[in-house]
Amino acid sequence: MQPLTFEPLLKSTIWGGEKIIPFKNLNIEQPQVGESWEISGVENNETVVASGDYKGQTLNEVLSKEKERLVGTDNYKRFGNEFPLLIKFIDACQDLSIQVHPTDEIAHRQGKSRGKTEMWYIMKSDKGAHLRSGLKKKITPEEYKAMVENDTICDAIADYEVSEGDCFFLPAGRIHSIGTGCFLAEIQQTSDVTYRIYDFKRRDKDGNLRELHTELAAESIDYSVENDYQTHYVPKKNEGVGLVSCPYFSTAVYDLTEPMTLDYSELDSFVILIGLEGEAVLTDDEGNKTRLCGGQTVLFPATTKTIQIDGTIKMLETYV
Repeated sequence: MQPLTFEPLLKSTIWGGEKIIPFKNLNIEQPQVGESWEISGVENNETVVASGDYKGQTLNEVLSKEKERLVGTDNYKRFGNEFPLLIKFIDACQDLSIQVHPTDEIAHRQGKSRGKTEMWYIMKSDKGAHLRSGLKKKITPEEYKAMVENDTICDAIADYEVSEGDCFFLPAGRIHSIGTGCFLAEIQQTSDVTYRIYDFKRRDKDGNLRELHTELAAESIDYSVENDYQTHYVPKKNEGVGLVSCPYFSTAVYDLTEPMTLDYSELDSFVILIGLEGEAVLTDDEGNKTRLCGGQTVLFPATTKTIQIDGTIKMLETYV
């Protein structure tokens, strides 16, 4: 199988900025693009293959034909014809709503197909950019509801000023919010289940307050408190540095200034490479060549055994 690249789904939002289109080097005009869905199998939001043998087909159409050749034997048994990861770039010109996602178990109990665990990798963001992640003090579900009602819920959430290279893991149940000035890559379970906890009394384009999901969120929040919610690691050149390993995805960051060969011969999974900055040519063991640069994302099928990387590039690697 050839590696797959996709047409991005660009989503304008009330909080979106202007970084994504130039970052992706797109020759289009679209205001307030808050999200670029790079790889998606979410129903009614499926990305379409941009070139090659599968051009014009959705990710899920390719998956239904290629099955374990695309995602791996164990992944196909586990997820069937649903691609397991959703990859996005996000640009926040304003604070996003405070949210939580349920675990798979709670989602099933609430009549949803699955929950959502995710992670953020911060790219070149504005000075003073911040985000919220995790409770910084112990509260009960009753206290949580009261704090939403009286506009003090932010007082209970840890707030981080962030810069390029920072990483945050967000297991299902962790209360969180992307803040003003953040530009980041997001890797998550394929799920669109999001419970909006608080939205700063913001109104939509029609002047209405946006819906909150107070009760569903109350059931989904992990009320435990930790000292630090940031994922700490030591950056290195020309080798993979692990960031997150969980049942839903494993992610590493590479900062390459010299050629490198990635060996996936023992891995029973697809691999996604997400370009952060720079440019490289990727050559797989079947001789397929793909260009990767900042703002681009490539999906290599599970049949791929090796990838030779030639160029100077910073990128994320993720698989299941």
